Amino acid sequence: MFCRRSGRALEEMTLGVALASFVASACSSPEEDTPMPTPAPSEITCSKNSARFVTHIVDHEFGSGQTAGQEDFPAPVLGPPEGAGCCQGATSGIVSLGNGGWVIVGFEDNAIVDEPGPDFIVFENAFFVGGSEDSVFAELATVAVSDDGEHWVDFPCSASEPPYGQCAGWHPTLANAEENELDPLNPAEAGGDLFDLADVGLPQARYVRITDRPDLDAGLDGVFDLDAVSVVNAACPGASE
Repeated sequence: MFCRRSGRALEEMTLGVALASFVASACSSPEEDTPMPTPAPSEITCSKNSARFVTHIVDHEFGSGQTAGQEDFPAPVLGPPEGAGCCQGATSGIVSLGNGGWVIVGFEDNAIVDEPGPDFIVFENAFFVGGSEDSVFAELATVAVSDDGEHWVDFPCSASEPPYGQCAGWHPTLANAEENELDPLNPAEAGGDLFDLADVGLPQARYVRITDRPDLDAGLDGVFDLDAVSVVNAACPGASE
């Protein structure tokens, strides 16, 4: 038997459905329904101090284990890299982050910007054992970038065997301003691990976070030793007069 609803009943039912839909929408998680928008790039004021290498540490936390360079921190990670070449790792001018340790670095009056090709380089003291590219002494870390220090995007780092993808810590540092003329801002000759903001969909980044990955240390050689970070594509390409 079918019953015909009155007009008033239909109106009440429709109102109830609409109200339930509104409540469900209001209570749902914004992360589930709407992706967080990428913040607009911050404005950068270029100056004579605009830097292409790390000038300051925003925050850090060292992990357990190796402590090389920590007594002089942050000095060893400021400025250009001090690479030891393809076949031996530098023992000075680096800071060990320790197991699971991390550091956030910044660049005075400057930012990394997304342009064609690699946008910045992270330098570690990895090297090729016996000169063989098939035998790399790797110490891995995840690299993340942010323009405001709050919203972070990680480059994917999950490979526990070579090639290590977008992890840092597996390409030797070749440039050394005190010992050779290799340009630490030139990805073709500097060495180190190259990163492109286009890979994570970020137009600009003022900060770089580097986190040691002890979970990927199976068969590897220790904790991440940070040497330097250079800005290849910069909001302020050079210091202004």
